[in-house]
Amino acid sequence: MQKTVGSSQSWNQSQWLRLVAGSMVLLSLSLSLLNANWLFLTAFVGLNLLQSAFTNWCPLIVILQKLGVRE
Repeated sequence: MQKTVGSSQSWNQSQWLRLVAGSMVLLSLSLSLLNANWLFLTAFVGLNLLQSAFTNWCPLIVILQKLGVRE
């Protein structure tokens, strides 16, 4: 049975990763309307997602593990 977002169970690392990455991209794109240099944050998030696909290592996952988020 698939868990819905509104359920009482805590989120796993994959859900947190998608939430943080998506939020960072949207935030940096919004801030780029004020200053184009914020697009570097968008590129940084994208590059991290790309390298994690090949290396199976992501800095945010390390942080989430230390915070006790379940796999």
